[in-house]
Amino acid sequence: MPPSAELVADKGYDSQALREWLAQRRTQPVIPPRKNRKIQYDYDTAIYRQRNVIERMFCRLKDWRRIATRFDRNLKSFMGAIALAASVIWWL
Repeated sequence: MPPSAELVADKGYDSQALREWLAQRRTQPVIPPRKNRKIQYDYDTAIYRQRNVIERMFCRLKDWRRIATRFDRNLKSFMGAIALAASVIWWL
């Protein structure tokens, strides 16, 4: 995939190796540092707060058993199920 401007992740992905790889790609990490990290990095809190929108979207999609368990092994069927679920979620 082409490099993006930012990568938003939670504290579980805070590693030096990931930060170095993102620096090579010229991608800004928006990852809050762990409490036990010796070097506390700064991150954009405004962008990080928007992460919950994506988390809620995935949570709503996982309410559909067919999507959560990856019932469809064919990519076209799986993407069709996601499109159907997304349209029903949007409609409600």
